[in-house]
Amino acid sequence: MQTRFILINTSHAGNVGAAARAMKTMGFSDLVLVAPRWANVLNRDETIQRASGALDVLKNARIVATLDEALDGMTHLCATAMTPRDFGPPTVTPREHFESLIKKELLTHIQRGLEADLAYKNDNFPATAETAQALAAVPPQRGIGFLFGCERFGMRNEDVYRCHVALSIPSDPKFGSLNLGAAIQVIAYEWRLALGAFPVQAATLAPVLADAAQVAGLLGHLEQSLQAIGFLDPLAPKKLMPRLNQLFNRAGVTQEEVHILRGIAKAILQNTLQPCDLTPATASVQG
Repeated sequence: MQTRFILINTSHAGNVGAAARAMKTMGFSDLVLVAPRWANVLNRDETIQRASGALDVLKNARIVATLDEALDGMTHLCATAMTPRDFGPPTVTPREHFESLIKKELLTHIQRGLEADLAYKNDNFPATAETAQALAAVPPQRGIGFLFGCERFGMRNEDVYRCHVALSIPSDPKFGSLNLGAAIQVIAYEWRLALGAFPVQAATLAPVLADAAQVAGLLGHLEQSLQAIGFLDPLAPKKLMPRLNQLFNRAGVTQEEVHILRGIAKAILQNTLQPCDLTPATASVQG
């Protein structure tokens, strides 16, 4: 489903740049401006600065004179409104509507696929393989358009009436007015979430769990160090080492953590096995 963001009568050039940035971060690029205040808005310094690198979105953006031109190819229109209107499309939250829309699209595709399959397999149904393929290939929706009004007045009623739904971001009723760029960011995020969010990129490589041999080596090293500091009596060890073994199993220690713990054990052994550097005065006190 093609996604288009449509800004109507935008008055601040910076908001156009902010819109481009918000769209790019969520993987969208189709931006159309309807009769903006500045004819050269896409090239203004403030626009480029606020876009913060989303210059490809600005480069591909289109400026049109009428809303009809902006809606070409769009089959599902979403207005944005802070408060419900007495007349017009239903007002819902973006997440609620997007979940419903995606579910409906999936069910429609599945139903068409089943109908096409049955049409092809049913001897009593006068359909050919070409007919079945045609049924399955017809997309329920061609494109979805998100409409945003001017910063000061929002969307005109006549523009809202053309839409299938009015999206209302669930903000604080006492202060629900969002900046245009912020509103676009929220809508773009919710729509991307509904379509399937981008995976979070890990900053580091995934840790590798230590295997049984590495854990056994760690336990042996720890046993020596604990004996060296007098914490573990080799003649009466009880269940200290098996308990440590269970602790490491529950923790799921990684290879890197094993290296750290063995480094601690090594330092303990090095410090406890070296002869004490005692002064005569200290030695007499110790004696």
